[in-house]
Formats: sequence, structure tokens, C-alpha cells
Amino acid sequence: MNNKKFKKKVHEVVKRIPPGVTFSYKEVAKRAGNRRACRAVGKILSNNKDTSIPCHRVIRADGSIGGYNEGMKEKIKKLRKEGAM
Repeated sequence: MNNKKFKKKVHEVVKRIPPGVTFSYKEVAKRAGNRRACRAVGKILSNNKDTSIPCHRVIRADGSIGGYNEGMKEKIKKLRKEGAM
């Protein structure tokens, strides 16, 4: 799968994560078609500026927050508002 196709699949997967639910980077990678591409998922989401893609709902497999392009405090705030924390 080429990079553009994988990026599009990642965005599609993340758009379908409902409020109050989180997926790990690993789970997103798996659902997008490449279970070993966790780091690529993180990179794709770190560069995302499309607010319709709820990147804040993607966390690390160990349950820790992970990164967020709007900052950790904003990610935590959004997750709490949705009841995911």
C-alpha cells in the first residue's frame, strides 16, 4: 500500500472512532491495513490539521496519552469532555 493510500485509510479509521472511545496507534494501524505501522500512524496524525479527524481519540497501547498536535493539555481536555478519561 502506498503512503497516500495508507494516510487516507488512517484518516478514515480515526473519523469513525466515536466520542468517548479511544483506539491505540496500533489498533488504528491494524484497521488501516498495516498492523506494524504504529509509528507511521503517529506521524500522520501529528501532521493533521483537519478538525473533522478526531486525532485526540488515539492513544498509546499502554493507555498513556501520547502526542497531540494541539498539545497534551488540549488532548486531555477533549478526552475528559467526551468521557474517555
